[in-house]
Amino acid sequence: MRVFSTTSWLAGSGLFLLSGLLACQQQTPAGQAAANNSAPASTEAAASYPAAEGFDQAGSDAKATALADSVMRKMGGYSAWQSTRLLGWDFLDGSYQLWDKQTGDFRWQKDSLVAVYNLNTKQGHAYRSGQDISSTPEGQKLLGQMYPIWVNNSWWLLMPFKLKDSGVTLTYKGPGQLMDGTPAEVLNMTFKNVGVTPDNKYEVLVNPKTSLVEEWAFFPKATDAQPAFRRRWANYRQYGPIMLATDRTDGKDGRGLDHVIARTDVPAGIMQNPKPMARL
Repeated sequence: MRVFSTTSWLAGSGLFLLSGLLACQQQTPAGQAAANNSAPASTEAAASYPAAEGFDQAGSDAKATALADSVMRKMGGYSAWQSTRLLGWDFLDGSYQLWDKQTGDFRWQKDSLVAVYNLNTKQGHAYRSGQDISSTPEGQKLLGQMYPIWVNNSWWLLMPFKLKDSGVTLTYKGPGQLMDGTPAEVLNMTFKNVGVTPDNKYEVLVNPKTSLVEEWAFFPKATDAQPAFRRRWANYRQYGPIMLATDRTDGKDGRGLDHVIARTDVPAGIMQNPKPMARL
């Protein structure tokens, strides 16, 4: 959902966005009541990964989509992704967010600020220290930033699950190497008239031995010869039904995502809580 060099500022807000992402809202079935340590989906259930409506099937190639399918299977499978309802994570700017994939509710907090927002209706409320500031200039500005923030921040957590999203063209570039010299299969990911920054391109590097995305490179324009950055996509763990990775370092800065959760249930009242809360 959008971006630049390793740091870019959203509308002078002091919230830095570090990447670009496709603005696609995932539609999911009702989550099944399950604990955060739910087992991953079976091989049979993981086998089918339908492309989203609007995926550029004609412009994509068979090897690239086959690699995307293998990544989805390794991370738990499509049925596990669909059953995952609540995602939570810290972003690199110190913010903490919760996203209910089923309802489109998105809750964001940083310091004393909280925004509760619906990605489908584009409506919400903003709070400072629990007091509603939605009608103030500060509150209106914050609410206006929620959709781009969700697009960007969720991309940094979930990109491997979005390889066949609407508007994506996925092609196989050829063999390559990770920064540490490990052999990799390289995918090109470009976009057609979608998202906040549709001119972006990504190289997505898949380790053929693990079938996992283990590195990525960001190009502000698809025609750029060199990426603005290249970063790891590493430190995979099981979170509820799916696997997620938290390491986003370039090998020097130690960047990563913290307080990650993936659940099939949503605790009552949590998405509308107007006060800063402890991470789940």
